[in-house]
Amino acid sequence: MDIRVTEQPFDGGAELNAFSARVAGAGAVVTFNGVVRDVPGSLQMLEVEHYPGMTELALREAAAQAITRWSLVDVLIIHRYGRLSAGEQIMMVATAAPHRLGAFEAAEFLMDYLKSRAPFWKKEVTADGEAWVEARCSDEEALKRWSPS
Repeated sequence: MDIRVTEQPFDGGAELNAFSARVAGAGAVVTFNGVVRDVPGSLQMLEVEHYPGMTELALREAAAQAITRWSLVDVLIIHRYGRLSAGEQIMMVATAAPHRLGAFEAAEFLMDYLKSRAPFWKKEVTADGEAWVEARCSDEEALKRWSPS
């Protein structure tokens, strides 16, 4: 398990190659790269804050849950903080599993967790002002599908 919260940009291709090399023998590797979405032409920057220590622990717990639930071979989560511009890479999730379904579902679960529960605070800065970004109802609904019924 590799969990990183960093202010520095990262090379998604290099991260995928390194992840794939260390999970040799896994039947499936799934990756997702998130980029900062523009606010229809007006985003000046996205400020991402986190609480060091707590954030990494929360991400590690979610990754451990995914490893257990989908029998993953390994997990990689990289999430950036600081001031980011539209189009910059903000995060990456990679999962490796014996079979593709587990790898896909685990990646979706981790993405849903990152969108709705991970302890990051995001503020959009536009020409019209600043506003904190709240989790959307659709993000919460997406996460609920992974709860035991």
